Amino acid sequence: MSLHHAQYVAELPQPGLPPLTQWRLFVDIEKIAWLTIDTPGAAVNTLSRQAIAELETLTPALESLAAEGRIIGVVLQSEKASGFIAGADITEFDAMSDPAVLVQALNRTHTTFERLEKLKVPLVCAIHGFALGGGLEIALACHWRIAVDDPATKIGFPEVKLGIFPGFGGTGRSIRQAGPIDAMQLMLTGRFLSGKAAKRMGLVDKLVRHRDMLHWEARRAVLSKLQSPPAPLWKRALLIGPIRKRLAEKLRTETSKKARAEHYPAPHALIDLFAEKGGNWKQMSRGEIPAFSRLLGSDTARQLRRVFFLSEGLKKQGLRGKEKPEFRRVHVVGAGVMGGDIAAWCALRGFGVTLQDLDMARISPALERAKALFKKRLKSRAEVDAAVLRLTADPEGKGLARADVVIEAVVEKLEIKQQIFRAAEARCRPDAILASNTSSIPLERIAEGLAQPNRLIGLHFFNPVAQLPLVEVIRSNFNDDRAIGMGASFALAIGKSPVIVRSAPGFLVNRVLMPYMLAAVRMVDAGTPREIVDAAAEAFGMPMGPIELMDTVGLDVGKFVAEELGQPVPPSSDMARLIAEGKLGRKTGAGFYAWVDGKPVKAEPPPHPDLAGLGRQLVQPLVDAAEAAVADGIVGSRDLADIGIILGTGFAPFLGGPLAARASGRA
Repeated sequence: MSLHHAQYVAELPQPGLPPLTQWRLFVDIEKIAWLTIDTPGAAVNTLSRQAIAELETLTPALESLAAEGRIIGVVLQSEKASGFIAGADITEFDAMSDPAVLVQALNRTHTTFERLEKLKVPLVCAIHGFALGGGLEIALACHWRIAVDDPATKIGFPEVKLGIFPGFGGTGRSIRQAGPIDAMQLMLTGRFLSGKAAKRMGLVDKLVRHRDMLHWEARRAVLSKLQSPPAPLWKRALLIGPIRKRLAEKLRTETSKKARAEHYPAPHALIDLFAEKGGNWKQMSRGEIPAFSRLLGSDTARQLRRVFFLSEGLKKQGLRGKEKPEFRRVHVVGAGVMGGDIAAWCALRGFGVTLQDLDMARISPALERAKALFKKRLKSRAEVDAAVLRLTADPEGKGLARADVVIEAVVEKLEIKQQIFRAAEARCRPDAILASNTSSIPLERIAEGLAQPNRLIGLHFFNPVAQLPLVEVIRSNFNDDRAIGMGASFALAIGKSPVIVRSAPGFLVNRVLMPYMLAAVRMVDAGTPREIVDAAAEAFGMPMGPIELMDTVGLDVGKFVAEELGQPVPPSSDMARLIAEGKLGRKTGAGFYAWVDGKPVKAEPPPHPDLAGLGRQLVQPLVDAAEAAVADGIVGSRDLADIGIILGTGFAPFLGGPLAARASGRA
């Protein structure tokens, strides 16, 4: 149990138990055993091979204590302030490449969890913070689950994002507790649940308001011998053979729209398992083992693990320790789509934001979009109202004097940006970050005329701001390490992933994206149907075709960036004609496609003998440009190029990024 309850417990050493490094076992005066996980030297708990091996030896000891009447119940809990258990130790996955070794390890883990579940005394799980992946799986093997009801609580199965699905019995147990629809959607999407949502679903039995209450509620659950009920009968009825098969087909249809089986086999393998064995939760749990072992060794899983580690590495780019800055107020100049959405995102993340433009007529639409975002992302009316209050219209720029960060997000015109920063420098605090959201103009040119040009950095967001996680932190010849570290720290503070790149036309993402999109436009000019071009890119693994993407970015923006990169759009092209007609893409309702309710109207693409091959041909300019960006020092490494391009363009994560795809011969 938690150390702040140590006065209530006494440790009972068990003969024959080896020294424990991952767990502690205490039994209190009421004969309640408190089994506490505390992964040594780590910020979070994981179910490493060592942790599972120790649990395997602890389980028979608990069985003996229960049989002898020396314990009346067990409480499983975490000592870490960060949360319960974050899942299996992903760093060990590559070492589990031998399928025979992996199957043996999975069988032993399943057996251990099954023995825990069959304990003759109540087994209660006390959850604070996160219970993810294997952490949720071991919780589901307990008889009763209690969680803290606060924003830090995150419960779910993120395994699909790593190219696998739950492998410790969680597939069957989650269906037993939540029913097939909720459980399958949770596993197929990898989304996280709040405590309330997990309780509604049946994955949690009781909520408490504070972590300190977990001890007493767990004690009550043991003394009352509480048992979690299974899903209601009407949910279990969906598991009957013919109904389950129809449900599996519906899940397969919906999943295929988002993840092709040839690209992401894990969700489809999970649906296959459900269709075959979902009628019996125990059989489904055991059926995980062969499918899981195949998935873990797949190319997709290996690349998705690499992407995960690269993403985690981005979190180390900000200033840390005593130098770690605190940000409270943000001032955004420019209330257009990008500026307004940047302001809304910062307010959503808890910052006080002032939004400046020439007049309220320009600011009001951004405030309306922000309110729609808050309603979509926040759970209660009170939270929405609080976010609305954090975002203030500021046509006179009064917020400049108080801001920790000033972000310019106006049109891509050098003179206007220079004027904004000269005025801002005179009014803002001397320690405030000055940042431009320019998509292509070198910072050195924007900084001309500033008294302290080293203060200006680039923070390049991507559209749509609320969906794309990347922020390019742009370093000019003037900047020092601290200025860039401050920019990366701010990106992390608002929940974005920073990639540091050198100031040059197009930076990283636009530098590689524009040749790809322009090549696609030329292909359409040459007579290839636009629907075929987009379908080919999607068959390769891109989340959106390049023609649809050009419409989404805006044809006028694409034209400007192309000119900055020295690749002007020919006056005779379809793109030039559409721009001349005012058809700029999604924002005007028409571009290469007509747009209705924010979606392109597409005809069914005609048959093509090799869509994936055409897709590989399409992405070659992007891959070539990525190679050149690394060679020219625009980005610090091939790894950073891969993760930056994945996060900024959606480039097929299952391929590991454009340079990894080329290295493996897949691009």
